Amino acid sequence: MPRRLFNQITHRLQPAVTRITSHPWVRRWLPSLADPDLWHLNRRSAARAVALGLFCGLIPGPLQALAAILMCLVLRAHFPVAIVTTFYTNPFTIVPLYVAAYELGRPFFADTAPAATFALAPTAGLFDVLPAMGQWMIGMGKPLALGLVLLALLLSTTGWIVVRIAWRCHAVWAWRRRSRLRAAA
Repeated sequence: MPRRLFNQITHRLQPAVTRITSHPWVRRWLPSLADPDLWHLNRRSAARAVALGLFCGLIPGPLQALAAILMCLVLRAHFPVAIVTTFYTNPFTIVPLYVAAYELGRPFFADTAPAATFALAPTAGLFDVLPAMGQWMIGMGKPLALGLVLLALLLSTTGWIVVRIAWRCHAVWAWRRRSRLRAAA
């Protein structure tokens, strides 16, 4: 059922894909964009897309979707799944993920202290949060940088394995269900 629903959504998006690929700036990349793995959902492209989305989701700043798109072109992964998967990082999850990345990278550097807490005054606005978060990240330095790479690799590998296993389990379940229905008929 989820695959059928996803296929219906992607079928509705097909005119938008045609409109995007007919744009003059995109035409020079058209042979790369015509690859079926970029637009059609299958187990290989979906697993690659989840892995790329999880990896690119930890890239700081608004470059996550752009990095996911570029890596999809190189590794032939499903565009929509990769971009949607990058959204696991959001204002609510970024601080815990960065603390986890710092703690993951801290054992590799002997002279580092435990992560400092990220706290703001209750009256802080959006323009106070962004510089404070930047200073907090800079204060964590090398352990955070290494931890982000390690956490991205860990999450992307786990995501790839989970998608492959889940897809296989769903396929086996569907085969057995069809077999039971044929035997009953």
